[in-house]
Amino acid sequence: MHIINKKARFGYKLGEDKVEAGISLSGGEAKAVRTGHADLTQSVARVLNGEAYLINANIPVAGAKNYVSTRTRRLLLHKAEILSLSTKAKQQKLTFVPTRLYTKGHLIKLELALGKPKAKFEKKEATKRKDIQRELERELKV
Repeated sequence: MHIINKKARFGYKLGEDKVEAGISLSGGEAKAVRTGHADLTQSVARVLNGEAYLINANIPVAGAKNYVSTRTRRLLLHKAEILSLSTKAKQQKLTFVPTRLYTKGHLIKLELALGKPKAKFEKKEATKRKDIQRELERELKV
């Protein structure tokens, strides 16, 4: 089971640094993730008070009435990893972007990448380049 954040590459310039982190979930959330019901598109990871948190990830639980599906979830990383990543992020003005959520055996893992947010004009240029490339490929086929 893999849940991929497809908007991560569109909205951020992702670097080569990727980290695997565990995630603290409730029972219903774990079941929802295993069945593929999670959305990482608007989510971001932050370091607060020396601990890493996943903010704004949408993991809905079936049948729950008083449940906030976008609550803040704790990420399970070693203190040294958190410290090194947060210093690198502060120095280079990067953010932690969750790229995929997957299972490893019976554990649920989150892959984080350091990335720099793209400006609006960079996103537009990227879509224009893709459209031009598609048109060229279409013309070559015909």
